[in-house]
Amino acid sequence: MANNDLFDGILIFVEVVKRGGFGAAAKALGHSNSHVSKEVIKLESRLAVRLLNRTTRSVALTPEGEAYFQQCEQLVSDAQTAFDLVAHNDSIPKGALKISCPIGFSHDHLKPVIARYLEQYPNVSLELDLSDKRIDVIADGYDLAVRAAPMLDESSLICKRVYACPTYIVASKKYILKYGRPFHPRELVNHNAICYSNLKMPGRWEFEKRGEKAFTVDVKQRIKCNNGQMELALVKAGLGVCRLPAFYMDNLLANDEIEVLFTEYTQPTVNVYVIYPSRKHLSPKVRRFIDMLSDELMKVEAK
Repeated sequence: MANNDLFDGILIFVEVVKRGGFGAAAKALGHSNSHVSKEVIKLESRLAVRLLNRTTRSVALTPEGEAYFQQCEQLVSDAQTAFDLVAHNDSIPKGALKISCPIGFSHDHLKPVIARYLEQYPNVSLELDLSDKRIDVIADGYDLAVRAAPMLDESSLICKRVYACPTYIVASKKYILKYGRPFHPRELVNHNAICYSNLKMPGRWEFEKRGEKAFTVDVKQRIKCNNGQMELALVKAGLGVCRLPAFYMDNLLANDEIEVLFTEYTQPTVNVYVIYPSRKHLSPKVRRFIDMLSDELMKVEAK
C-alpha cells in the first residue's frame, strides 16, 4: 500500500541542509522559520529518527541524517529533471514528433513544411506515418494527425481547419474515348465509378448548381479504394470516373492528362484538419508545426 506522505518534508529538509540552517532555507523557500522547523520535526517523527543536531547558530547532520540526505538530494534532483523534461519551461521545440497524414496530401503540401521545420528546429526528430486509414490519435501515440474530409465526425479531440480544397469529378481521355463522355451527373449510373471507401457512403455523390436544387447520384461502384493516390492511378489507367480533391491532381489538370467533368456543378469542399489531443499544455514542438503548416497552406489558398 502506498505511503501518501512519503515525500512530505523532503524538499524542506534538503534545503535546510544545503543552506546550513532553518532561516536561510525559510527565506529561499518563501516560508516562515517556524513552518520549516515544524516540517523537519514531522519528518523526523515519521521516520522515528533524528536527522539534525541543532544549536542556536547552526544545524549538523546526524549519521542517519547524512545517509538520508544523500538519497533525498538525488531524489529532489531527479524530480527537477523530470519536471524540466515535460514542463516546457522554454519555448524551443525538441523531442520526437509523431504525425499521421494522408499520402497524397503529404507529397506537395506537407513535404515543404517538414523540410523548413526540421531545418529550423534541429532538436526535433520526426516519425511520419503516411496513410489514409483511420487512427486513434491518443491510443496510437500521435502528437497530431492531418486529415482531409468534407466534415469530421464529432470528437473530444481538437480539430483545427487549416485548408479548404475544391473537389472535381474526373476521367482520363482514355476512359472517355472507350466509354463516352457523360454530359449530366445522372448518367454516372451507367459508368464505372472509382469510389473512396473511407467515406460513410462512398457511392453517393452530391451535385449542386447555381439556381437549381442540389441532388445526389448513387453511382455504380465498380472499384472501391481507401487510398487517393491509388484512385488517381486507376483514373489515369482509364478504369473509371472518380471524385478527387484538387491536391491530388494539380499537375495532371494543368497538362490535360485527365479532364474535369460537369464543370457547371460544384462538389462538396474537402477540408484539411489538424487533429490533436488538447489545447491545454500544448508542447512547443506541436504548436510550432501547426503554425507553420497553417501559414504554408494559407499561401496555397491565396494563389
